[in-house]
Amino acid sequence: MARIPEDEIERLKHETDLAALVRGSGVELAPHGASGDLIGRCLFHDDRTPSLVVSPAKDGQPALWHCLGACGVGGSAIDWIMRTRKVGFRHAVEVLREINGAGAAGGTAPAPSVLPKRLPAPIAFDAEDRQLMTQVMDYYHQRLKQTPDALAYLQKRGIGSAEAIEHFRLGFADRTLGLRLPKTQCRAGAEIRERLQKLGLYRDTGHEHFSGCVVFPVTDPQSGHVTEIYGRKIGPQARGLPVHLYLHGQHKGVWNEKALGVWDETILCESVIDALTFWCAGLRNVTCSYGVNGFTPDHLASFKRHGTKRALIAYDRDDAGESAAEKLWPLLAAQGIECYRVQFPKGMDANEYALKVTPASKSLDLVVRQALWLGSGEPSPRAISPMVQVQPVEEAAKEEIAPPALEPLPLDAPTSAPPALASSQPAHGANESEPISTPASNGHTPASSSTDPLPSLAASDPAAGNGESAIDAAGSESPESEPPTSSPAPRPSSAPPVPADVKEQEIIITLEDRRYRIRGMDRNLGFDSMKVNLLAARGEALHVDTLDLYGARSRKQFISEAARELCIEEKTLKHDLGKVLLKLEELQERQIAEATKPKAKHTITDAQRIEAMELLKAPDLLKRILADFERCGIVGEATNKLTGYLAATSRKLEQPLAVVVQSSSAAGKSSLMEAVLAMLPAEEVIKFSAMTGQSLFYMQGSDLKHKVLAIVEEEGAERASYALKLLQSEGELTIASTGKDPQSGRLVTQEYRVEGPVMIFLTTTAAEIDEELLNRCLVLSVNEEREQTRAIHAMQRHRQTLEGLLEHRQRAAVLQVHRDAQRLLRPMLVANPFADKLTFLDNRTRSRRDHTKYLTLIRTVALLHQHQREHKTIEHPPASRQFVEYIEVTPVDIAIANRLTHEVLGRTLD
Repeated sequence: MARIPEDEIERLKHETDLAALVRGSGVELAPHGASGDLIGRCLFHDDRTPSLVVSPAKDGQPALWHCLGACGVGGSAIDWIMRTRKVGFRHAVEVLREINGAGAAGGTAPAPSVLPKRLPAPIAFDAEDRQLMTQVMDYYHQRLKQTPDALAYLQKRGIGSAEAIEHFRLGFADRTLGLRLPKTQCRAGAEIRERLQKLGLYRDTGHEHFSGCVVFPVTDPQSGHVTEIYGRKIGPQARGLPVHLYLHGQHKGVWNEKALGVWDETILCESVIDALTFWCAGLRNVTCSYGVNGFTPDHLASFKRHGTKRALIAYDRDDAGESAAEKLWPLLAAQGIECYRVQFPKGMDANEYALKVTPASKSLDLVVRQALWLGSGEPSPRAISPMVQVQPVEEAAKEEIAPPALEPLPLDAPTSAPPALASSQPAHGANESEPISTPASNGHTPASSSTDPLPSLAASDPAAGNGESAIDAAGSESPESEPPTSSPAPRPSSAPPVPADVKEQEIIITLEDRRYRIRGMDRNLGFDSMKVNLLAARGEALHVDTLDLYGARSRKQFISEAARELCIEEKTLKHDLGKVLLKLEELQERQIAEATKPKAKHTITDAQRIEAMELLKAPDLLKRILADFERCGIVGEATNKLTGYLAATSRKLEQPLAVVVQSSSAAGKSSLMEAVLAMLPAEEVIKFSAMTGQSLFYMQGSDLKHKVLAIVEEEGAERASYALKLLQSEGELTIASTGKDPQSGRLVTQEYRVEGPVMIFLTTTAAEIDEELLNRCLVLSVNEEREQTRAIHAMQRHRQTLEGLLEHRQRAAVLQVHRDAQRLLRPMLVANPFADKLTFLDNRTRSRRDHTKYLTLIRTVALLHQHQREHKTIEHPPASRQFVEYIEVTPVDIAIANRLTHEVLGRTLD
């Protein structure tokens, strides 16, 4: 629930005529003393002698009232409304808003005595349902404009432009609607609340359904009626309460459906906030699902009705988003719609990416252009939909627009744009229901020139690869041209390419007798800065400095000092620096594209999938696993091998197991770890020999999520033991560290967060293991008996025979089947319906953690057999239309875990 700002409360207290308010309640006031006070009979007790004093505003304090008699109450105008009308604080504030708002509109505030007994209702009680829904949305829309907290939330998410708020009629439910309705006790109040409840706007508890939410209505483009509403809580929520809300029942309608009929290509997001992020960045051909599983028949029908040829699936880059995209694109492809996957960095969504990689217009345009083709064969030529030019205030100050010259300009070039450029600017806030005239190059039209123009890569560089220019080769725009049917060719330029020797650590650019060396480009992963170490040399003379090439002052200082050192004119250096900057922008765009490009996802062929599924569905799956360990050269140790394999599989649970393999030197602990890790996909294993104390805290946010973190020797992770214990117990790591703000240069506190869950796999030769680590892990003790040594020797001798050598050549195929099988296992909920019937040793406190390991081992056995279990779904939270998939533990799973636990945990419990 958004609080009422303190400054507004104070304003209402000062602006309200308290004396008129008191008189309007039936109290006769008379002058009292020389201070300007007024006195009358108090309404709140049997006041025979006037004892109510009203004091005027003075010394910056608002007017106040106070009873000097029996009741002794007092306060401001708000307190007077609360007591006289018997209402709450928020209701009283609404009454004063009504008083002062009417006064502002009409010139003078109405006399409080003629104010209605209740606040005016914003809806017509006799309106039909669809009109009633629209009226409530209009009320929420007006409340949003009066709620700074809600507006601040939208600004923080980068979707708070006035154009977006008006176009999509965004609103805010601040719990004041009920204050303006008749009370529930009267017939009219009960009837209107019942109608609002049937519409889904009220709950049976009597509260507004979207209370505390910014609301995003979905409207039918033909009738204008609201068909669906998405609500997003803006304040901190109690654990377990939903932050995402919809109307009850089936989702209806398509958000921003008008845009689907304008372009052949549609960006499909997972949420309204992500879609609005694209819209506010100028990519108006965007719509959204209702969550990862919320692509409805209405969406598909709308795509077909509007002739959508390509869908760019911009779902979140998390596990749920990837899974949903994999399921969705074949459905669209079956309808003849080509599908692409927009590739954000792993773990990010569109909104988070746009906020981190600024400006959003460039970063989002980049990922759209580089979307990954999902079909088979070659895609048809793609005409990128043009961006609507949007220039937010916060970006306008930073954005440097290129002049429309084909030559790289010196840094002191004139700033005025020719008439052809000015006339080509599309109107700000153009209605996306009408096609926007664009040149054949489908690029960006510069909105204005800055006072310090720098040639932009997008506007001037022929190496950009997409022909991003609103001006044709003759320097004029062709607004009548149709969008191209194939990818536009780069715009020809008369400027020769700038040669550059790009090395791993530096870039060398030579211009005649002048040589420029640039270092530090790898740190520039955003479009809003170009901070480098730049050395300018001419013969034996040189000048070197570290500067941001996008900073006019630092460039000017560099040019002045370098010209003096190199004994050349400043004009020459300015021209050189313009060419250097163009080349660096080209390299920067490639660098950012490479950094945001997802890692190649391992694909499983149909034959591999069949073989892996055959293993996962085998009735004797665990025996097959042990047999494959033997085929790979690991003899004996059946319990350790099976426990290690299951523990590694538990990485897909929300609370994985951890394992320590303990033995003396050369006993085979590393062999056991390597054998287990070899059966896991390489992309899901992170292996280190040693770690420093802070190394885990500074890993990327989702680098460890659902993966195995293996450390060869526990001693090598001694300094990181605290982080390992915390990661195992809490499931995540957070650290607050100081760093320099790139904009202000000041030291600020930055938070780093590493997400779990992660399965930890260690080996150690220590006879005594740290107790804190011991009680968090399963300890696997390697068999060091003579019989095991004999078995290992026999295996080693067998591997030297022809039969053994041939068997070893099949090892890779065996491991590949297990890796593919592990890839086909999905993280999912595993419920244990028999948990209440289980017992465990309870005579010591450390068994509390051992009990958790035992229960997790049971669930892991079930998870490994997920393709042999019935998959069930449940709606959670109730009535949210969000479904959770889960499987259940069977008695066989418990029996297997009991057998393993008896031996593994029995060692440490003894």
